[in-house]
Amino acid sequence: MPELPEVEIVRQSLNKKIKGKIIKKVIVKNRNLRLKVPINFARLLKNKKVLKVDRFSKYLILFLQNDNFCLIHLGMSGTIHLVNYKKKDPITNMSFYNSPILPKKHNHIEFYFKDFKIIYNDPRRFGFFEIFMNSDLLKKRLNIYGPEPFNSQFNLKYIISYFKNKEKNIKNFLLDQNFVSGIGNIYASEILYLCKIKPDKKAKKLNKYQIKKILDNSKKVFLNAIKQGGSTIRDFKNISGKSGGFQKSFNVYQRANLNCKRYYCSGIIKKKIICKRSTFFCNSCQK
Repeated sequence: MPELPEVEIVRQSLNKKIKGKIIKKVIVKNRNLRLKVPINFARLLKNKKVLKVDRFSKYLILFLQNDNFCLIHLGMSGTIHLVNYKKKDPITNMSFYNSPILPKKHNHIEFYFKDFKIIYNDPRRFGFFEIFMNSDLLKKRLNIYGPEPFNSQFNLKYIISYFKNKEKNIKNFLLDQNFVSGIGNIYASEILYLCKIKPDKKAKKLNKYQIKKILDNSKKVFLNAIKQGGSTIRDFKNISGKSGGFQKSFNVYQRANLNCKRYYCSGIIKKKIICKRSTFFCNSCQK
């Protein structure tokens, strides 16, 4: 599943193409996504101007005229493709997973603009779309989630208070979107490596220094990932056709049985199932 950095790359790509453009029409070919596409979805979006494409956590948000919003989650396999009517090779992928072939049976929603259309393709159908008729309804929908690592509310006081007397391990907390939004399996492993914290360590046993490291490294890892274009898993490419580069910087993720990258550490990267997810860590320098 794309995590915050990858969704941010999609947002940047999509915003460049559709900001200020008018949606001429929408065709819903299959309403049966993770959440059923609203029956009036096409009618509500028709002739609406896209003011900008924003993001919260792993969600894309289309800001539309008249204080309307379209919330998009790509799920596990959702991709967004731009089809330019005037080019010989018209399809440009703007999403986390690159699909060399675009099976039409998985094209569930199409957004038509003047010179191009946007296709939402999703083989597993875990993505979804929601419409909100004003900003208050959108805020209410997103208030169930915790702050992003970039948000000022994600601070030392907040984390210490949240961890107090909790039995859950730190990896579990980092994946809990009610605690902090946007961190997924890849980046949780990378953050904890930089913090030198074992992923199965109970949160209540962390000291103030370790919590500060989590706070700082969450931002650091995300900023580096966005700067490098996200992590290429299954040929992720941005709108310019460039692959993400952060996977070249992985310290632990998918590096099981390899040596720790720290020059002073003789440890080996181990793989363990935590929170039903593959988790990677150094068996020596992470305590």
